[in-house]
Amino acid sequence: MSFRESPRPSDEEEAFYLQCRAAYLAVFRSSLTNIASKQQLCRVLQQAGRNPSHATLNKYWTPRTSKLNFDDFCEILKCEKKTEETELMRAFKKMDVNGDGYITHSELEKALTTRGEKMTTEEVNAIFLLADINKDGKLDYAEFCRLLVSTVEQCQMAAMERLEADAKLKRQNFGSQSYSPPKSSVSSASSAAAQLAATQPQPPEASDVTLKKGCFFLEDDGSISSLQYQLHIPQTTNVYLTIQPLSLSHRPDKCSSWMTVDTALFIMSAGETKEDSTLLHFTESKDKEKYVWKGELNAGTYYLLPFTSGCRLKKRSKKSLSNKPVELVYRTDTGELDLTRELREALSDIFEVIDLDGNGLLSLEEYNFFELRTSGEKCDKDAWAVCKENFDMRKNQLTRQGFMELNLMEATEKDGDPADLWVTLEAMGYNRMLELVEACPFQIDIHSEGTQLSIQPLNMDSGPKLLNQALQKSITSRTGAKALRGQDNVFIYTYRGEHRISSLIANKANQKVTVHVNNEQSRNCSSSRGMSVFAVEVPARTKMVCQHVLPINDKQDWTYNCVETILPF
Repeated sequence: MSFRESPRPSDEEEAFYLQCRAAYLAVFRSSLTNIASKQQLCRVLQQAGRNPSHATLNKYWTPRTSKLNFDDFCEILKCEKKTEETELMRAFKKMDVNGDGYITHSELEKALTTRGEKMTTEEVNAIFLLADINKDGKLDYAEFCRLLVSTVEQCQMAAMERLEADAKLKRQNFGSQSYSPPKSSVSSASSAAAQLAATQPQPPEASDVTLKKGCFFLEDDGSISSLQYQLHIPQTTNVYLTIQPLSLSHRPDKCSSWMTVDTALFIMSAGETKEDSTLLHFTESKDKEKYVWKGELNAGTYYLLPFTSGCRLKKRSKKSLSNKPVELVYRTDTGELDLTRELREALSDIFEVIDLDGNGLLSLEEYNFFELRTSGEKCDKDAWAVCKENFDMRKNQLTRQGFMELNLMEATEKDGDPADLWVTLEAMGYNRMLELVEACPFQIDIHSEGTQLSIQPLNMDSGPKLLNQALQKSITSRTGAKALRGQDNVFIYTYRGEHRISSLIANKANQKVTVHVNNEQSRNCSSSRGMSVFAVEVPARTKMVCQHVLPINDKQDWTYNCVETILPF
């Protein structure tokens, strides 16, 4: 089985899929997010210039439908054509009994409340208020039709401009279609970039895409934790696997601060016990923010272990503690408590991070990863049933609105005391200015050729141990050992990847050793230790990762020159 080169779509097809992407991303943050309700389907169709009726929506969203993906959306748009101005005019002329180009409120109400998909009087009144442009009690339907069509075109244009302005969105894969600009708009620089991208591993043409999200958290002791995952492959297949930071920015022109954090994904075989697991592969290639691995995996079960070196995810200054904290709750004019806009935005981002499968809903399992992170406790099925009675849920899963309601209830129970809310926010990596500073959300995408994969998040007790095992193996398998000067039993392994350098100390002696590490001769380098000079104590008969090093500035040359020596007892 091999990866095939995708045939280039025609200009007409390319323009169509570009319009599809623009409409989809005006509603969702990623084309990998599924349409999860009839209301969402209606919104995204309207963004694409369609005016779907109830009958149209019911045709594509049946009682058996639970989700639609981007490819489904494209197929719907092929079938559902835009409403043309001439069609609207023809419909209005049938209501215009006088033939004078105007429709009175009573004529409009009679037509819309008695024919076809009947509307309520309130809905008709709302339309008339918007459509009575001259406020003379009459609707100039020709002007109204022009306004309606113009508004639709403006929405589409705004969506296209947003897509064009956001290079990150343009690089995403959308279903089985990947973006490339029309030939007429490709500059020499874009052409060179496209040629460079062609040298990187590419996803298979006809692929199933599996998405999972997660987050790296910087702990108080300086360690970094994250969820780990179990991947099941039913049959041998080619796989294209990527991990990258997940942007949560609400502004297309502003990147999330953690987008430069390095990421990696280790692929381990899942043995009968976790101790039997062995490292198979890891993401060594890089394509912009994505770290990539492509190859064949046999049928079976694997562990996927996310990793970051920590060079760009470090404890932030405590100066923000001296600033006045952002307000989290306030009282409305009626005296009721409500969440501030700033807190709602932060909670919305947290929802995005813990919605691991990206379906716009939180399952009990997903919510419990959040609960374990923030409170150390889990929500059982009985408590989840209580949530269902009190908060907005769909298909036994918590909606974004329900998540807001839950947090508002907890604030209300504390009579507005924000202490518990701050515990939650700080556990998720936020400081008192509601900036996400000690966490890095990430996204894993897996393209498989002709088979459906399944990936489940794991809370493994042996998680750090397993990751350390994989990390050590990735270093020792890529380089030879070098004995420290004057030592027969202490060795240094230095992995020099294209984007990261990692070193490991192997102490084969029967007593512990202390290794002095000096990076002062390095240039444009940042160490995961946070210092240029430090010491590492390595127990007897033990291997230990010494440090990871990344360039401070990716666009400049960097020189790694490290000197390790043994300190005397």
